[in-house]
Amino acid sequence: MSEGFVPGLELARRFYREAVAPLLAEHVPKPVHTAALLGPGSEVLGFDTARSTDHNWGPRLQLLLDNGDADRYAGAVADLLADRLPAEFLGYPTSLVPVGADGTRHMRITGGRVHHAVEVAGLDGWLAVRLGFDPCSQTTLFDWLATPAQQLAEITGGEVFHDGTGRLRAVRRRLAWYPDDVWRYVLTCQWQRISQEEAFTGRCAEVGDECGAAVVAARLVRDLMRLCLLMARRYPPYGKWLGSAFARLPCAPSLTPVLTAAMAAASRSEREDRLAAAYESVAGMHNALGLTPEIDPRTRPYHARPYRVLHAERFAAALRFTIADGTVRALPLIGTVDQCLDSTDVLTRPMRRRAAAAALYPGC
Repeated sequence: MSEGFVPGLELARRFYREAVAPLLAEHVPKPVHTAALLGPGSEVLGFDTARSTDHNWGPRLQLLLDNGDADRYAGAVADLLADRLPAEFLGYPTSLVPVGADGTRHMRITGGRVHHAVEVAGLDGWLAVRLGFDPCSQTTLFDWLATPAQQLAEITGGEVFHDGTGRLRAVRRRLAWYPDDVWRYVLTCQWQRISQEEAFTGRCAEVGDECGAAVVAARLVRDLMRLCLLMARRYPPYGKWLGSAFARLPCAPSLTPVLTAAMAAASRSEREDRLAAAYESVAGMHNALGLTPEIDPRTRPYHARPYRVLHAERFAAALRFTIADGTVRALPLIGTVDQCLDSTDVLTRPMRRRAAAAALYPGC
């Protein structure tokens, strides 16, 4: 094993250029290929550490061919790599061997052929399996709504090391961010989520339920962090890396202490003060975007009850009014599939999430 940790994206880049590409050039130069590291994996988003090396991590990448070439050459390319790749690269085993019934792969030194982790597949098919649609042709409104931000981050993150046809880079440009009206809709729904629970921390605390108030505060902090990422045109990742992604935003140095204090607050007044400060800061960020006429960012009482809230529905209503496309503007205020569903077993499986989306957005 390597003595010094090599980030997975750098490892993949060098693995392709120094080990994989020379073999392809010498033995199978004919099919045009694309080489990249995309998809699931902490290294794709740049969040991996030495801890990540214990499973599903190592010298790996995708080799993507035109679909016709994949049918003809994929098997031969995979066999070539199994026969000719070195057993180690930069001190890391190049064999990733399934361990256990769930298929989790671990780096191992094996005798004979290398059990490499180079995926060789057709470009269109590989993308369709992960996204649930073919982004090489047309991306519809339904496709945007039915695709979690994590999956979009996985396809637009990582790195393309070589793009023989330029098709993958074109797809990544197309998926780099939501169309403007879809972005406004997603922001609308994120503000709507906040509006639905911002008074709950006060009510929980009022009846002596400090545990419940802390749970609601954590939910609101999560929604504020996702909102900040969306305002910065960054796809929010799933829970494990949400804080790491948020920490890269320009607002993080000032907001993180406030959000952390809101979750750790030992009293109703402290929790309310911290959340109010966060609401007003994020409201100011909204105004700086210029997507709507300026909205008063100050918190205020929740109707006749003594809870300080932003009344975030004001921001949702203002944003919705700016959506030009009538179909998008008429959508229910539930957001994309990962804004209204929270099951990993649905969101990570394209067929399930698209089936759920078909029920959520009938006729879309």
